[in-house]
Amino acid sequence: QVQPVESGGGLVQPGGSLRLSCTASERRFSIAAMGWYRRAPGKQRELVASITSDGITKYADSVKGRFTTSRDNAKNTLYLQMNSLQPEDTAVYYCNIDYRPVGGGPYWGQGTQVTVSS
Repeated sequence: QVQPVESGGGLVQPGGSLRLSCTASERRFSIAAMGWYRRAPGKQRELVASITSDGITKYADSVKGRFTTSRDNAKNTLYLQMNSLQPEDTAVYYCNIDYRPVGGGPYWGQGTQVTVSS
């Protein structure tokens, strides 16, 4: 299964935490570059966090210090730990996995809804 599958979204109060997961049954998972994107209502999709095959991470300014992305290649899983969530973090979150140039991509998951509200 090349198509990644996200999980872990839900409803959380402001200041709360969630951890998103993204899995893909692809033997080349360890070589992929990966990213988390989100799309809020009425807004364009934006890159939230990315991680290279070497584990180098980058974050959007809006989430620096609050979100952390990591990967477990043994489990073929990408994570996004989200802390100190705010209402403006409400969005559908998508993971993106790119196996190029060795393989194909990028591949998108179906998305998982994160709602931050009291």
